Amino acid sequence: MAAENCDTCVNYVYDEDDECYYCLMDLDEDEMYRFLTGNQRECPYYRLDDEYGVVRHQL
Repeated sequence: MAAENCDTCVNYVYDEDDECYYCLMDLDEDEMYRFLTGNQRECPYYRLDDEYGVVRHQL
């Protein structure tokens, strides 16, 4: 999971109560280990937050 991808992921949301961003996906122990050690190149839950995708689909 590359950190630069989190900013553009639909699962990366801002929590106004805590005033910080967090990932909606709950990683299990193995996934969290791979994330923290950098052994996994990309997040399996990453989805581009493309707000214009719906509009393009309707055209």
